[in-house]
Amino acid sequence: MDYDPWDEVKAIDDTKAGIKGLVDSGIVKIPRIFIRPPHELAEELNMCKSTLQVPVVDLSGIQVEDERKKIVDEIREAAEKWGFFQLINHGIPSSVLEGMIDGTRKFHEQDVEVKKEYYSSDTTREVRYDSNLHVYKAKGKTAYWKDSLFISGLVSGHNEPEEIPPVCRKTSLEYIKHVRKLEDTLLGLLSEALCLKPNHLKATECDKGQTLVCHYYPACPQPELTLGTSKHTDPSFLTILLQDQNGGLQVMCDNQWADVTPIEHGLVVNIGDLLQILSNDKFVSATHRVVANKVAEPRISVACFFFNESSVSPKIFGPIKELISEENPPQYKEFDVSDYLAKYLSRPLGKTGLDLFRL
Repeated sequence: MDYDPWDEVKAIDDTKAGIKGLVDSGIVKIPRIFIRPPHELAEELNMCKSTLQVPVVDLSGIQVEDERKKIVDEIREAAEKWGFFQLINHGIPSSVLEGMIDGTRKFHEQDVEVKKEYYSSDTTREVRYDSNLHVYKAKGKTAYWKDSLFISGLVSGHNEPEEIPPVCRKTSLEYIKHVRKLEDTLLGLLSEALCLKPNHLKATECDKGQTLVCHYYPACPQPELTLGTSKHTDPSFLTILLQDQNGGLQVMCDNQWADVTPIEHGLVVNIGDLLQILSNDKFVSATHRVVANKVAEPRISVACFFFNESSVSPKIFGPIKELISEENPPQYKEFDVSDYLAKYLSRPLGKTGLDLFRL
């Protein structure tokens, strides 16, 4: 009867050691703020697990005309049905991918005294780490079993940003350089999948801003009671995700959760809400989540979110004019990204970002 969830939130916040700090303290039961509501847990027991597999796209033949057409067809089918696909032979060296995973691990596993100077729930800070307790603080929703390092404000031509923690600075900058190049390739393929010119999406400047989020999911003593990340869609145009081999990412397809089984040196790509709007519902922004980590070692993933972040001269986005016709009228209002993000973050419970802009 005397339970006050804010005591738990404050106790974790004050340590600045994150969820990893809880695990390192030797807890065997998770704090109540992480336990999902009874109706959610009951729903979980009744839900069937999908055996479907997220499509895998091989980019190795991208320079050959017939092969490129096949790749575009595969991406179109995946973007329309799943909103998710995995990429192999994408051109990013395995050493760069492994370096990024290793850099993320080193940041989260370094001495708390060093790490805590980056601890903040202030979303305007370009480089910060937190334990996602702001979700609980803002809406009273269940907290997630993960720690995250956020690196934003990285635009092309930026000199080496000293704000990035030294322990992962070199690996992060190297990875960002490669992932930007891959994203250019993907925007060309997605443009072609919409039957537009290859440079169409790039010309909209939908990818001018990027945020790198380096997640660390410590082992959870009661994984059946909580989640690493709750179900959501991404408020981005496109997301490119690097995950280690521990698994845990799931995508909703045909009302069932399907595992996004890790592929060594592969990458996961998913369509964000903003690209669903641009495509006028041709592509789908799929609901996905991460289950709590069941294995002894931490799960590590790195998401790169692409969006247009200019607040100086906001650009207006909406369904692409070339995709609109009498038979296919616009499904969404026009918007600028900062307005979209503000509404997304303050949306009512049960509403998606797409719901707020649908005509």
